[in-house]
Amino acid sequence: METLTCILLGLGLSAACGFRVFVPLLGMNLLHGSGHLTLGAGFEWIGSFPALLVFGTATVLEICAFYIPWVNHFLDTVALPAAAMAGTLVTASQLGDASPFLKWTLAAIAGGGLSAGVHAGTALLRAGSTVATGGLANLLVATGEVLGSVLLTVLAVFVPVLCCVLGVCILFWAGTRLLRAKRQRQPAGAGVP
Repeated sequence: METLTCILLGLGLSAACGFRVFVPLLGMNLLHGSGHLTLGAGFEWIGSFPALLVFGTATVLEICAFYIPWVNHFLDTVALPAAAMAGTLVTASQLGDASPFLKWTLAAIAGGGLSAGVHAGTALLRAGSTVATGGLANLLVATGEVLGSVLLTVLAVFVPVLCCVLGVCILFWAGTRLLRAKRQRQPAGAGVP
């Protein structure tokens, strides 16, 4: 049961990375320092004071940058691989004694995939917001992403099952939005021989 909880915790944190890359890492640092989160062997550096300074600075810069028009669209592109890498890292940090092959395979596929999917969904939401409101609602989207990242980080540590259910729901929503957008771009009759 403990292994399943660790997997769910890692996946919940990776879903939070899809909203904001550095918020979950900062949260992990703070929660480790307060004794609420255990980091796997080799990942203790996430809980160190230098990491606190780096994650804190990166979090502030990332949050502020997403409030600047046009910069946020550029960051959506750059942040996708960063979110996938962060999702992989945070999932691996929770898998403790698993074999390295299993740990990194699960972390890359499930953790990295979940965070990339959540990030893709938020990028679609921002693009839709830009089209619908001329970018005026993007401030609300950015605030929602920050709150979502903080909420999922806290839920991942204290209620990992609920956090994973929310993460999968977000991923499902993003997938359906991507499929709908793809269908709308296809010209009528495409795919008919």
